[in-house]
Amino acid sequence: MKARFSLALVIAFLLACSVAGTAQQTESVVPDRLTVNINTQQAAPPVSKYEFGMFIEHIGALVYRSLWSEKLDDRKFYFPITSKEEASSQRRGFPGMQLRKWRPVGPDEIVTMDKIHPFVGDQSPRIELDSSTPHGIRQSGLALVKGKKYTGRIYLRGTPGSKVKVSLIWGEGAHDRQTISVPTLSEAYKKIPLSFTAGTDSDAATLEITGTGTGNFHVGTVSLMPTDNVQGFRPDTIALLRQLHSGFWRLPGGNFLSDWSWYDSVGDPDKRPPMFDYAWNAMQTNDVGMDEFMTLCKLIGVEPYITVNAGFGDAHSAAEEVEYMNGSVKTRLGAERARNSHPEPYHIKFWDIGNEPYGAWQLGRTDLKYYVLKHNEFAKAMLKVDPSITLLASGNMLESMDLMGEMRTNDVDNLKALEGTPQDWTGGLLEHSWGNFSGITQHWYAQGGRHFDLEKAKKLAPDAPTADGYDKVDQTPLEYARYPANIVHLKAQEWERYQQRFPDMLKKKIFLSMDEYAYFGGSFNRSPDLKLALAYGMIFNEMLRHTDFLTMSAHTMGVSSLDYNSTAATLNATGLMFKLYGSHFVPGSLPVALSGNSPQPAPKYPIGGDQPESNSGSPTYPLDMFAALTPDHKFLTVAVVNATDTEQKFELNVAGMQLAAKSELWQMTGKDLEAANKVGEQPQLVVKEIPLGAMQTISVAPISVNVYQFPVTQAAQ
Repeated sequence: MKARFSLALVIAFLLACSVAGTAQQTESVVPDRLTVNINTQQAAPPVSKYEFGMFIEHIGALVYRSLWSEKLDDRKFYFPITSKEEASSQRRGFPGMQLRKWRPVGPDEIVTMDKIHPFVGDQSPRIELDSSTPHGIRQSGLALVKGKKYTGRIYLRGTPGSKVKVSLIWGEGAHDRQTISVPTLSEAYKKIPLSFTAGTDSDAATLEITGTGTGNFHVGTVSLMPTDNVQGFRPDTIALLRQLHSGFWRLPGGNFLSDWSWYDSVGDPDKRPPMFDYAWNAMQTNDVGMDEFMTLCKLIGVEPYITVNAGFGDAHSAAEEVEYMNGSVKTRLGAERARNSHPEPYHIKFWDIGNEPYGAWQLGRTDLKYYVLKHNEFAKAMLKVDPSITLLASGNMLESMDLMGEMRTNDVDNLKALEGTPQDWTGGLLEHSWGNFSGITQHWYAQGGRHFDLEKAKKLAPDAPTADGYDKVDQTPLEYARYPANIVHLKAQEWERYQQRFPDMLKKKIFLSMDEYAYFGGSFNRSPDLKLALAYGMIFNEMLRHTDFLTMSAHTMGVSSLDYNSTAATLNATGLMFKLYGSHFVPGSLPVALSGNSPQPAPKYPIGGDQPESNSGSPTYPLDMFAALTPDHKFLTVAVVNATDTEQKFELNVAGMQLAAKSELWQMTGKDLEAANKVGEQPQLVVKEIPLGAMQTISVAPISVNVYQFPVTQAAQ
């Protein structure tokens, strides 16, 4: 994920944009009679299995809060244990994902960190005992559900005079807890099972590990999960993610990846060392590693797509990762995978070399002239291990918003001048790494309510942040919805220019993977609502119009399709959109030609920056539409996004097939643009299935996303 769109930067941008520039849009004139024509005999390449993929990385506690069932943070004791609040640090964690800390039970000095003989990582807590007063450690803020069973384990060692208890506490009363007395300890660590049943619902429960007696005891690691976990994962979020038909998930990173070692993420989870992620300034326990991610993909029914560390990582470690994941048990690392209880190779097809290596924020970044050599070295080593894999190169098309210094002053409105320069990362890969990839990646993030002003950007100080080149603008709901689709349209136009510069891209069928993208809508932490769903409908329509080369995409993040807390989850507006499109535009669906008598409006701003040469969308303004045949050609499916606040009507003409009189509609709408789905609340957004009879004219509800399905009775002769 591009660091320039981290929450801190977005907040800074919003604070800086107190002076807003606005412009009036001259929208197209809607004809009195909107006519839509579909020709089923003119088809594009079929929809890829990988069109609606997802991306995930370890950002702070994201993976562990949303997917993993572990109730405890820092279960391997990376941080010191003290009652004092941590002093402010320049290494701030990702906002909103702060970890719960362990605190002493008793004076601070009774807990010291054993760095000489730690159980795992660099240190383990040692607790000095008192004969009558319990001493130990505790972690609070745990969420429990009444009557639910929680099981786990703890590794302990101690002197013979120690008497240790482990308690789960959910209230202030003497009986608002369940306590396990630990058998006599010895100097060797011993694994002790834990089992509790919550006596009430709580968002502030505590796990307490205390002892009395003489001497001391050490805690190696501790784990606590609900017993209904599915191989360590949350059953509620897993069940919801299965409904999205995502095709693939790209993992494990992300910026996180560039200082992470896959070697530390396999084997016994209790013996994997925790690590500090310097990309997002957070501790990671390494509990969800490569094998766990493969389990996740199997549980939600998607293919894994792995990105290897080309930041601080090297070609040798990447090749060994391929061997671990895909090698037979007769190979050294395939045998290690088998010893880790996974004898069958994973047969991972897609591998991405590096994450955003062009970015100044990326750990281990090198200039393009060196990176292309690095990419080639990685590709050679990885293909030697498994020649069947499909490699992707981490590209970045020329973009005005990326320019700094003199380039921004001189070339922000003339990117052609930068073709073939060190700024042209995708062009550099095509020129110097040809033959070492089958696809090229592109990441993009868009934020509503702003526009990149080319003239303003030219006048910025050389080191001024990119955000200073944006103007805050007022957008109608339709302009807001179109803005991110314009980014897709812009990238498609840029890709076609690369195809003109490098004609062999067409011969070799080099494909584009937008394997990180998201629309922040107005702020990074905006809750997904109907307004945002309309925008995603237009994003999907625009991506589906380019199936000839845009064959993969991965939304950031996979779990941003959910609204969840510690104990429950539901599909949010974005999740409903992925489910709606993924259910109806399945792999093999055949896009067909769609035209109309109402073109999209001309560009509002000068071409360049975030304004493509033409606006995205079908020639059916103000509606945005896309049509495809089902793989068996038995149905014609038409998606229609109405981002206006009025009902729209159109007449549908279909050439090449005859349609049955009856049809069905799947419609997503709500009472207003702010309609959203929240955990614990009545859903404000649902997808309704509506049977339709014969229609001369089709009416489209305001602020709605619609998928019509028409049975085909006969193909035209």
